[in-house]
Amino acid sequence: MKKVLIYSAALTVLNLAAEIKPWPENPWYWSYEGKPVLLLGGSDDDNLFQWQEEKLISQLERLAAAGGNVIRNTMSDRKDKGFELYAYKQLPDKKYDLNQWNDDYWARFDCLLKETAKRRVFVQIEIWDRFDLTDSGGSNRWQIHPYNPANNINYSYEESGFAGAYPDHPGKNKQPFFFTAPGQKRNRVVLPYQQRFVQKMLEYALRYDHVLYCIDNETNGEEEWGRYWAQFVKQEAAKRNKTIYVTEMWDDWDLTADRHKRTFDHPELYDFVDISQNNHNKGLKHWDNFIYVQKYLSRKPRPINTTKTYGADGNKFGHTDQDAIERFWRHLLAGAASMRFHRPESGLGLNDKAVACIRAARKLESKIPLWTVKPAMELLSDCEPNEAYLAVGSGTAGALYFPAGGKVRVDLSAMKGPLAVHWIEIATGEWGKVESIEGGHKIAFAPPGKGGWAVALVKR
Repeated sequence: MKKVLIYSAALTVLNLAAEIKPWPENPWYWSYEGKPVLLLGGSDDDNLFQWQEEKLISQLERLAAAGGNVIRNTMSDRKDKGFELYAYKQLPDKKYDLNQWNDDYWARFDCLLKETAKRRVFVQIEIWDRFDLTDSGGSNRWQIHPYNPANNINYSYEESGFAGAYPDHPGKNKQPFFFTAPGQKRNRVVLPYQQRFVQKMLEYALRYDHVLYCIDNETNGEEEWGRYWAQFVKQEAAKRNKTIYVTEMWDDWDLTADRHKRTFDHPELYDFVDISQNNHNKGLKHWDNFIYVQKYLSRKPRPINTTKTYGADGNKFGHTDQDAIERFWRHLLAGAASMRFHRPESGLGLNDKAVACIRAARKLESKIPLWTVKPAMELLSDCEPNEAYLAVGSGTAGALYFPAGGKVRVDLSAMKGPLAVHWIEIATGEWGKVESIEGGHKIAFAPPGKGGWAVALVKR
């Protein structure tokens, strides 16, 4: 153990300049090795570290080949597919000892970190997931989990305060596991095991410089829970002379809800925000919600991540493939720092449509660095709701997105002189035609074909 910690500290010093962090020149975006980096991704599961190495590498290679560079990784252990492991050692009597580790679990986690680092694929870790510790929806996750007193040798129901079943949806917040922190119920029996788990996770993660941290998956828990763990992981990192970047993800679909202000109002603790739940919204409401957050954070800009872009045909929420694609592109033009397609069946994952989207976005970025433009819907006219979205720079470039055909007029008065118009077909991820126009006035634009299209307007 001692050798590992020494190695971690040395690696931290060597990579300090390379770590992912908000870009000083434009803190709405991330940077790596001193350069801005736009995070685009998708994956077919939320906890890829649980996958076998061969399957994991195949997924990462597909992502990287498309131009993707970010995944989500919950530390989730719910046994929904049969191959998932728990973090704790199971004894011959089938009970778990929370003082002993399952080495295979941690080897899988380390493999994920190593293989993503090789490919410069950034990882947003979520430490806790409320759905791991519930029996809701007919699941038996709590019934078989090592934290359930019936399944470990470390504490009883009476000592821990746990019950034998939690059939309610975790959104009702009845699981005592999420009330253990000081400032809450200060559970002196369970909290040390939680701390030990997080310390073990950090023992691996802090060796690397491509990791972001989120405390929970779509929580509506108490503010003190998230605050405690954000402080805890930062303090643990500081012991190794490491700075890490942390957020919390709230469950409210309405980004104006007071609960979101727990992160918005505390940049001293939460270094970025994750507004994934905005992806339950559609059309202009989806766009306007994001713009609201930008304006709210404008006094202290921070990266805005959206690690779960919902939408897939047959989705239980009624969202479609088209919804996912539109959400991805609206966030892209609005100024999100990180976008990832959510896993099936709630999202596109890393299917062909997701791959094409990522490829198309990288083509747009190759002509227009997205951190140089800002939303400019006021320059659009003859535009129906959700017909087109626009972002422009300081008279030198503009990015236009059509979700599904249409025709709009764009005021290019600030972009005088000859302009190149590069069309990109989102369904294929390929270049379309290139046109030449003269800026300095209002110009009508219509895609060269059906479906979704992006346009890069650049000065010749």
